[in-house]
Amino acid sequence: MSDTTAAAPSSRTAVVAVALDLFDRNGFDATSVEQIAQAAGSSRSTFFRQFGGKDDVVFADHELLLAQLREDLSRPHENPWVAVCEAAITVFEHFAADPELARRRYSVVRKVPALREREIVTVFRYERLFDEYLRGALPGLDPIDAVGFSASVAAVHNHVLRQLLRDREPVPVSVLRTALDDLMRKFGVHPDPEHPSPDDVVVAVFPKRMPLAEVTRRLHSSLDL
Repeated sequence: MSDTTAAAPSSRTAVVAVALDLFDRNGFDATSVEQIAQAAGSSRSTFFRQFGGKDDVVFADHELLLAQLREDLSRPHENPWVAVCEAAITVFEHFAADPELARRRYSVVRKVPALREREIVTVFRYERLFDEYLRGALPGLDPIDAVGFSASVAAVHNHVLRQLLRDREPVPVSVLRTALDDLMRKFGVHPDPEHPSPDDVVVAVFPKRMPLAEVTRRLHSSLDL
């Protein structure tokens, strides 16, 4: 019996895994689209329908995650600061679900200058998404507070994720949650329990460094204004 029957086209996720394996073993530049398609049991035309190019394979998960987070943040959230932190946790959990694949991607990106540059741009896209969301969710928020918090969340996330990628040891999501909780405390926006008073006189105490927009949001929330 002839062994010339082509394998069924692989899913998008499978193609990513195959491509990263080839990039890691043979080098990014030395690996062709034809080789990826053949190894994935697909065709060159199918590859280009799924991805725009070889570098798009490396960042395919980020494109999906950015779209998902954009949709998630378009919905109302009780606490915008927590919503941004939860978005970062979503990204971490995605890569932590398959750490070996994430490590392979990390290995490939480190070896190719053009991919490292695109990674920098990708990180900025997350920061910009968080920044734009905070400004929309908290009218009057100082732009410096918005961009500062967004960049800090991205930096904390990347630091914890790199621990997972470099140490090859399990890093529970609780490590990131604790780090983000500490970050919110430093910015004065940690969601401490609130106890609205039924009296006519209301006394509120806030950290001096808390952004005015966050003070306003908490007062409105507590007093049902």
